[in-house]
Amino acid sequence: MSEVLVQTEGRVGRLRLNRPKAIHALTLPMVHAMTAALRAWRDDPAIEGVIIDHAEGRGFCSGGDIAFLRQSALEDGGASGRQFFHDEYQLNHLLFTYPKPVIAFMDGITMGGGVGISQPARLRVATENTRFAMPETGIGLFPDVGGGWYLSRLSGRLGAFLALTGARLDGAECLEAGLATHYLAADSLSAAKAEIAVNPSDAAAILDRLSAPAPAARIAANRVQIDRLFASDVLEDILAALKADPSDWAAKERATLATKSPQTCKVALRQLRESLHCPDFAANMVMEYRIASRVLTRPDFIEGVRAVIVDKDNAPHWNPDTPEGVTQDLLDAIFAPLPASEEWKPL
Repeated sequence: MSEVLVQTEGRVGRLRLNRPKAIHALTLPMVHAMTAALRAWRDDPAIEGVIIDHAEGRGFCSGGDIAFLRQSALEDGGASGRQFFHDEYQLNHLLFTYPKPVIAFMDGITMGGGVGISQPARLRVATENTRFAMPETGIGLFPDVGGGWYLSRLSGRLGAFLALTGARLDGAECLEAGLATHYLAADSLSAAKAEIAVNPSDAAAILDRLSAPAPAARIAANRVQIDRLFASDVLEDILAALKADPSDWAAKERATLATKSPQTCKVALRQLRESLHCPDFAANMVMEYRIASRVLTRPDFIEGVRAVIVDKDNAPHWNPDTPEGVTQDLLDAIFAPLPASEEWKPL
């Protein structure tokens, strides 16, 4: 069975992720199928909008095929992994610049690559099942697929907090943060999709009418602490601020950061800072592809996936294993331009 169900319903094209045993983690064929459909629908006057959702299972999209990327790093020097990132980022950019309204239904787990195909959507629907995160610091990768763009533009220091800790947000918190535009009860999604298929141009009004009152967003109670303790773009400063704070919350977040890749944490802070100076989303993706091309074959990604996905011992040995060991020279090398023929380009 196809891993992406490409359908048309009424006036919309519908992309339904269909890899439930992997929580719809994206593979390169899935990326190519979605890209081909979007390009065809872009020029089809009968298609007035696009819905992205999942066919079955407990999540929208858990990310990319991490095990495949690790195998690439180990077996082909990262060549096939770089191809995956390159083409996935083209899909992310295509969605970001799409001329017709895209509506993403983030019902369930929405992480990593799932963020990359939902955040570019004009309308983003969260539910009581939504669990949103960019957990890449725990596997030695980095919050890619446009994460630098989206997280850096959240209010205060919420983006830095999410990038460093990999904290999970529920649907109400996504709405509070602006990561979702609407909050609907999961049992009303079918009705919403059916109405949108009939009249895509009224999608926002349809979602407004069907929206449910969201519960109180738990993250709101911590925003002052997040903005104060994660204020710096220097990882060592953040760790020092958390250590100096007597609250249980600060102790918990400091303990969380102690489990993360120091390299990834420093990469993420620089990524978010530099993204704010990118003139457009394409420039952000050029930067992220440079990073991806380097970190894919560095020790932390191979080790992080081993610890979390392969052996599941959750005891990665990071290299470097301290923030101080992640030097400016190392970061400069990760962010450096690629040879002209290897730089990322949009479709």
